[in-house]
Amino acid sequence: MAISGNPKKLAQDIAEGFLSLSPPGLKKYNPADLKVILNNLSLVQREWRQTQVPQEEVLLVKAKNMRLSRLNQAEMVLRSYCKKQRIPI
Repeated sequence: MAISGNPKKLAQDIAEGFLSLSPPGLKKYNPADLKVILNNLSLVQREWRQTQVPQEEVLLVKAKNMRLSRLNQAEMVLRSYCKKQRIPI
């Protein structure tokens, strides 16, 4: 099944916590789609790492770290699924 909508928006939704990746949810995507999702996860992760947050603003630092954590977790789930299914990415 093709990715519905913009893959970058999918990665941003994962970062915001509106969506999470799981192995059963990844079954509907073909290997090309999985590679596109992985690339967009990395792209959004780089964008969030570039964001400068004042160290005094504890809540902003926490929010940024949570977004990065969600993106990292999604990337790990995707890589592990591809490894288990023997899908080259």
